[in-house]
Amino acid sequence: MNNNSVVREFVLLGFSHLREFQAVLFALILLMYVLTLLGNLAIISLTCLDSRLHSPMYFFLCNFSFMEMLVTSTVVPKMLVDLLSTHRTMSLAECLTQSFFYFSLGTTTFLILTVMAFDRYVAICRPLHYPTIMSGPVCVKLVVACWAVGFLSIVSPTLQKTRLWFCGPKVIDHYFCDSAPLLKLSCSDTHHIERLDFFLSLLFVLTTMLLILVSYILIVAAVLRIPSSSGRCKAFSTCASHLTVVVLGYGSAIFIYVRPGKGHSTHLNKVVALMTAVVTPFLNPFIFTFRNEKVKKVIKDVTKKFSLRDLAACR
Repeated sequence: MNNNSVVREFVLLGFSHLREFQAVLFALILLMYVLTLLGNLAIISLTCLDSRLHSPMYFFLCNFSFMEMLVTSTVVPKMLVDLLSTHRTMSLAECLTQSFFYFSLGTTTFLILTVMAFDRYVAICRPLHYPTIMSGPVCVKLVVACWAVGFLSIVSPTLQKTRLWFCGPKVIDHYFCDSAPLLKLSCSDTHHIERLDFFLSLLFVLTTMLLILVSYILIVAAVLRIPSSSGRCKAFSTCASHLTVVVLGYGSAIFIYVRPGKGHSTHLNKVVALMTAVVTPFLNPFIFTFRNEKVKKVIKDVTKKFSLRDLAACR
């Protein structure tokens, strides 16, 4: 193989088959991206500024919101540029960098969701020990561990991909550098990397989902033992938003990455991946806002405070 036959740049097809809808897709995705950033920034700001939200539950929510902003920002800006451009290219280095951050941040997100489920389990099932078990230093260590494990786990497959040869074709049938479409273009043997990708998907998606499921089974068992109906409703309401986000996030991830032959249905994968990269991060701030009474009360109080301040300034 000579240097002239080595592919150093890829073409992203994206949604080129929907040429007549490019402008509409651009406007819709841009709007959702901006609202995603604003919504998650609002959650982070409220958590930092209001003392009523200075608890482990909202500390983890703050980290989750920050993670959602990063995950969607690894994919959406490039997607928006490509929707308005005919030169949809990406170098191999850019491709591997985007892939590394997308999957490492995604893995960290699943780990943080698992920690959030554990936090709810301790709060409901062991309330007397909650301040000790979920102390400030413990919460910080859990979040740092999620970040470290999430990033370190993707280092090995990424390094192995840097050793692959790409000799053509150079068209990636996706709107970002997903692993399966990229491996399909390699002239090297990729079976070991595909097996590693599948193993990591099983490990982090199914294992964390199982831990979350066990946590909620224990939570439901504990809640059903609460004598008053109001107490049961209050306990369930604290878990409703988290459980909704878990269902949305894990549903699309399992469909794309935890099933055999996932590289053979690229068009369907692109649509489902759009849920993970754009739609779910857009919905999550609204889910956590409208399903959480304490957050709604804080937003109401902050809005009222600024309204009174503006009124006083006008006078």
